[in-house]
Amino acid sequence: MQPHKIVSRDEWIEARKAHMAHEKEYTRARDRLSQERRALPWVKVDKNYVFDSSDGKRTLADLFRGRSQLVVQHFMFAPDWNEGCKSCSFWADGFERMVPHLAARDTTLVAVSRAPLEKLLAFAKRMGWTFDWLSSAEGDFNYDFAVSFTPEQVKSGAKVYNFGTSGFGVEEAPGISVFYRNEAGDLFHTYSCFARGLDMMNAAYHYLDLTPLGRHEEGLPYPMDWLRLRDQYKPAASAAASCQS
Repeated sequence: MQPHKIVSRDEWIEARKAHMAHEKEYTRARDRLSQERRALPWVKVDKNYVFDSSDGKRTLADLFRGRSQLVVQHFMFAPDWNEGCKSCSFWADGFERMVPHLAARDTTLVAVSRAPLEKLLAFAKRMGWTFDWLSSAEGDFNYDFAVSFTPEQVKSGAKVYNFGTSGFGVEEAPGISVFYRNEAGDLFHTYSCFARGLDMMNAAYHYLDLTPLGRHEEGLPYPMDWLRLRDQYKPAASAAASCQS
């Protein structure tokens, strides 16, 4: 941690106001970026994607639940895994309670993974999640939207992730895809993001960014090495006792 100058309250206010000017620049830049994102062209979705849900087979159109906008969280959970990705679970803990608020703005959020439905439902029960989580099973959805890759693609090291800018190293990757349904029932793919593009959807990281230590991931084998599934952290009491010993 870098050393910090200790100042009076008045000096701190002046420094904070100077930083706030930069924050406002960032906010205005973000607003421009959001407007540009909304103006992107769309791609019509003609393929008939089908998913396994707790209510039976569902098409992509069914996932909208009568709304005009659909956000799909591509959750890493391969068919042969016994639990979901810890990083995707970190994001899921954040969006779990957002679903009703998004619905109030004509937007449905669901998660989609390739693992069998029974595995998804069992893991969701363990984590206490209630959002709709569907299995794309052996369908093309994950491959068409560039979050699942064949063993051959992974082995080749081909740049197949994040719009062809990088490899990923394993067969499953995280992402978000957004779709729109018009009054005629036509479906359109309007946006996708991957890698650091997912950052802004993780509120916990943004809270950490406000703190003196920040994300505090320097020196780790990889940035999220510290992360665990929510039920795998030490209980707070145990952690406190450990600190006192």
